[in-house]
Order: sequence, then C-alpha cells, then structure tokens
Amino acid sequence: MVNTTQIKAALPRELMASVVVFLVALPLCMGIAIASGMPPAKGLITGIIGGIVVGFLAGSPLQVSGPAAGLAVLVFELVRQYGMAMLGPLLLLAGLLQLLAGRLRLGCWFRVTAPAVVYGMLAGIGVLIVLSQVHVMFDTTPQPSGVGNLLGFPATLVAALPSEREGNGWQAGALGLGTIAIMWGWERWRPRRLRFVPGALLGVAAMTVISLWLALPVDRVQVPADLSQAVDWLRPADLLKLADPGLLVAAFALAFIASAETLLSAAAVDRMHNGPRSNFDRELSAQGIGNMLCGVLGALPMTGVIVRSSANVQAGARTRASAILHGFWLLAFVVALSSVLQQIPVASLAGVLVYTGVKLVDFKAFRGLRRYGWMPMFTYAATALAIIFTDLLTGVLLGFALTLLKLAFKAARLKIGLVALAAPGHMELRLSGAATFLKVPALAQVLDSVPQGTTLHVPLGNLSYIDHSCLELLEDWGRAGAAKGARLVIERRRLKRRVEGRLRTSAGIGA
Repeated sequence: MVNTTQIKAALPRELMASVVVFLVALPLCMGIAIASGMPPAKGLITGIIGGIVVGFLAGSPLQVSGPAAGLAVLVFELVRQYGMAMLGPLLLLAGLLQLLAGRLRLGCWFRVTAPAVVYGMLAGIGVLIVLSQVHVMFDTTPQPSGVGNLLGFPATLVAALPSEREGNGWQAGALGLGTIAIMWGWERWRPRRLRFVPGALLGVAAMTVISLWLALPVDRVQVPADLSQAVDWLRPADLLKLADPGLLVAAFALAFIASAETLLSAAAVDRMHNGPRSNFDRELSAQGIGNMLCGVLGALPMTGVIVRSSANVQAGARTRASAILHGFWLLAFVVALSSVLQQIPVASLAGVLVYTGVKLVDFKAFRGLRRYGWMPMFTYAATALAIIFTDLLTGVLLGFALTLLKLAFKAARLKIGLVALAAPGHMELRLSGAATFLKVPALAQVLDSVPQGTTLHVPLGNLSYIDHSCLELLEDWGRAGAAKGARLVIERRRLKRRVEGRLRTSAGIGA
C-alpha cells in the first residue's frame, strides 16, 4: 500500500516530477499507438491505467508504466492478423498470465533472459519501428512487414516530392524531420536547468505551431472529444476464440515479452537511485492487473518503460505518487484539452518514434557483448535480423535457441587424455569437463587405442558431470577387456552428485 504520510511530506517534489513524466508520456502514448496500428486514444487510455492503477499497485517504486515501443511491432502484427477486436481477449489472457506468474513468485525467472537476446530483440524492434514510421512521417500507410517497408520507401519518397503530384507528403516529411532535429539538438545542447524538459514535447509542440501558422494540409491526430468513445468493451463472445492455438501462443508471447521488458526496466531503474528496491513479483502482478484492464477496455498493452521511468528519477521523484499523478494529468488533459491534441501532426509523432527506434539499436551494448566472446554478439545480430526479416516471435525464439545451443556446447566440452603411468601396464584416462552422450564417439575412439591387458585408471574428480551413456561405455569396455586381461579402475572421489545414476559393481571394475 502507499505510505500516506511519506507522500504528504514529499508532495511538492512528486508533483513536479509527475508533470515532467506527463510531458514525456503524452507524445509517446499517442505515437506508440499509431506505430501499433491503433488510434492514438488507445495509447492514452493505457497511459492513464498505467499511471493511476499500476502506479498504485506497483512493486517498483519509481518505475512508470504505459504503452511501450518494444511491443508496438507485436501489436501491429496481431492487429493485422486477428483484427483490433481480438486484441482485448489476447491482452486479458496475457495479463492473467502475468498476474498468476507474480502470485507464484516467478518474477525473478523472467530476468534470466540472456542480455544478448534482449538487446537483439530491442534492436530488431527499433529497426522495424524506423522502417514503418518513415512512411507515416510522409503521411502514407506503412507495409505490414519490415522488408516491405524497406523496399517501399523509395516509392514513398518519390511520391512525396512536390513535382510528382499535388500531395502533402513533403510537408509532412519536413515536420517529421524537424521533430527529429529538435530532439537530437535538445539532447546534445539542452541547458542544465532545463534538463527535465523532454525533447519529444518540444519537437511536437514546435512542429504543431509551425504547421498551424503555415496552415499546412497534413494529417493530424484523431482523438475523440469524449474519451469514452475510444473504449471498446471486451465482448464475451470473443473470449471463445481464444481456443485457437495461434491466439494462445500469441497471448503467451505477449505476456512473456511484456514481463521481461518490465522487469529488466525495473532492474535498470533500481540502479538509478538509492531508495527502496523493486519487488519483482508484486510488480509483475500489478502489470498483469493493468493489462487485464486494458484488455477489458480495448486499449494497448503496457509494460514498465525505461524512458518515462528515467525521467521520473531524474526529476527527483522518491515515491509512487509521481507515477500515479502523471496518470491523472493525462486523464485531465485528454478530458479538458482534447482539441489541442487534434492539432498535432501525425508526422511529428512519427518523427518521435523514428528517433526512439534509432535509440533502441544500442551499438554500445552490442560492442559490450564482445567481452563474453563472439557468440553473444552473433546471438544479438541473429535475433535482430530474424525479427526484421520474419517476425518478433521467430526472432526471440531463435535467440533463445542460440543461447541454449551455446549452453549445450559448453556443457558438452570434454578434454580427453590418455597417459602412461610409471607402473608397467598401467595407464590413466584423464577426463576434464562434462562427459555427455555427445562425447561418446570421441571417448570410444580413445578407449579403442588402449593396449590389451592394460589396467586403465579413470579418475572422475575433474568432471563437472558424466551421464549414463559415458558410464555405460566405460563399463562395457571394462567387461570386454576383462576377458583379455584388462582391468578398469574408476575413481569416483570428489565427484559427489555430478554422476548421473550409479556405477554398477562387476568383475574388473574398481571404485
């Protein structure tokens, strides 16, 4: 529960921080909705729920929740494939899964995802956002795939030229590029006293004023005067369609990606301040409740988002009050000043998303993976490229498969050495690493080279693991060699529980 006394004491500071977060969240909520193929009002509803409801229940004290760019690509694909009406049931089920995971204390397990997969996923999503939003920036409709958007961009660019047709694409493009230029310049040269002012808000505000001053005929944000008109209540009949295996897989993917992004963001926010640490299970449960509400209202999915959360920390927030209040600011602005939102050029919001997408491609993180070898870098690149050229779920699964392949390779690494001992007729088979079924051929080849009548000593102390396949191979060699005068001596000292199964005691086999 929220500590009322603590909030009252810190209320002035929390109010200021909430205004900063509100200013950051406003353009992002609408821009992410557009990138997801949804009306801007859907993103605002998610931002309001993420602030008021999840902010009150959250386990991460300074994290802010709302629509996330990391889910835009997945939502766009789901809406395209199943229709906007099915997003509500999918989100309801995904939220329920998150709630159950939190109640079962599974929060820590969502953080075991390999960083290479997470960074690669975000990079792939960032590229897809850029490829789609550059079309929106010229007031054209993006293609459903990243490759289609890439191949179709020259045609969009040519069509936007004023000499080609009486279109407004070049004017919209100029507004989008202007937004990007202001965000980039503000990030580099903003005064220290104004560091809390978000560049996205400045860019969108400036381009909106310019477009109105010049009376540019560009596409503008469509927001209903009454927010309740944007609510699409969940229809019980749609819940029956969740029996479709494809929809079930989509709900699990949505729950997993949203949970992983939320908890990774919460861990990052914890490193930004010295206050109370996050309760990951409680945060996961709060996200589940928030997403279930979004599903009932037909809004966008939410996660904990690092951009708004870092702005919250930098603005001096110390409690959940700032996140809660930012939700009320969003609600008040939409209710009282929806006409202002209707003046914002869509191209300007697309510019915000293009800039955000570029920032998701973190080359510094990519270079940092080099410390752990080439495989993490390959996993990063393969995950990102698979997302770009196929889809989000395929890319993430490929990343997990490569991670497991690396673990299997490491687990199967075994050094085998055959050394003659000082005593005549005695040799030692030295094994170091993990002796699994994958190493049976190599081990068999070495055993075949042992001379007849040899007493073979096999110390197991340097093994991290040995499975029954390798044990049976050694025992079979011992039994076969006993008829020819050979003897097998397996030394199990210090191996403890690393042996799978038990060694069978038989003639010619020592312990």
